[in-house]
Amino acid sequence: MEYRGQEKRVRPPRTGVGKGPDLVIPNPKLRLMDQVREVLRVKHYAIRTEQAYCDWIRRYVRFHGMRSREELFPGADKVEVFLSDLAVNGHVAASTQNQAFNALLFLYDQVLHQPFENVQAVCADRPVRMPVVLTPEEVKQVLAGMAGWPLLVAKLLYGSGLRLLEALRLRVQDLIWNDVSTTMIYTHVLRQGGSGMKSPLDCL
Repeated sequence: MEYRGQEKRVRPPRTGVGKGPDLVIPNPKLRLMDQVREVLRVKHYAIRTEQAYCDWIRRYVRFHGMRSREELFPGADKVEVFLSDLAVNGHVAASTQNQAFNALLFLYDQVLHQPFENVQAVCADRPVRMPVVLTPEEVKQVLAGMAGWPLLVAKLLYGSGLRLLEALRLRVQDLIWNDVSTTMIYTHVLRQGGSGMKSPLDCL
């Protein structure tokens, strides 16, 4: 299956995954999606990964109109068509296509124990993004319009380099209270840098 104007690349084969002591045999009495969740939880995948993988597998099944487990095979050709459609018609980002690929790889390798190799699919383009950087004055204006917990979280994001969920999950006991200045929060949260290290917030 070919698409004009798109480059067709070969994904490297992955072998050996799902073999050996890490092999998990799901309960054969469960439905497919329940088996997927069972294996994900036995392997201690994050809940967000479970949700994302299950969503991609459901989209994959609906895309091909599958009604029985036998229709999942052969896997390589069906996965190739699905991933190519995401890139060409879905216009998804490369990271989104990679997530879909990883979900299907998990399905065939870890759940069905029928790994596929040499999937040739049209790869999504990686957009060139220019970073958006605010000046210190612009940061001051943004922070001045905030109050309460949103202001605290925004200061942590800007001053310490935390991601959003990292800041929201931060607990009081995660900090060392000898010095609660922004610099100390920056140093202790990231566990790097020396005592003289300064955060961007200190420079405002």
